[in-house]
Amino acid sequence: MASPDSGRRRDTQRAKVYDAEQLVRGVFDRAQEFGHRTVEVYGSQITLPVERRFASVESVQSYVDKVLALNWVRAQWDRAAVPVRVRARSGASAAHYEPADAVLAVPLHTGATAWALRELVVLHELAHHLAPAEGETPHGPEFCSRYAELVDGAIGPEAALLIRATFAGCGVRFG
Repeated sequence: MASPDSGRRRDTQRAKVYDAEQLVRGVFDRAQEFGHRTVEVYGSQITLPVERRFASVESVQSYVDKVLALNWVRAQWDRAAVPVRVRARSGASAAHYEPADAVLAVPLHTGATAWALRELVVLHELAHHLAPAEGETPHGPEFCSRYAELVDGAIGPEAALLIRATFAGCGVRFG
């Protein structure tokens, strides 16, 4: 989730993106819970890769640093050279990115769950970080394409296919 004071355009796709992401996380959760990694996505059988889970702010920070240091990420997005600081977020409702200070805030454990300490959520916030400094809608078509590219390269093409198909099924546009 982008910071509300980010000064960017109206975020008309936000609800659709969040709905689609919740569906995707649910597919990954069920695959892990039942041990069946093969799922059907719009008529195609795919085997989902393992989605990394994190135990702490430090482990998220290490992951973020490694993703931003990847050659293909650095070659594609200038903002990959800008370091991100990860911090714990109070409250459990959402992770968010603070563009003014390049801070990724993630809620930690809430009861028995740590829903935000997962790769899909962290990559979503990194997709915000990698946006050009001005003029992009927070969950607009360009963001969605960048997020899918990050998922493709960091988790795998099967996960990216699930993201793209689910987003399209929810009416999310890509740029």
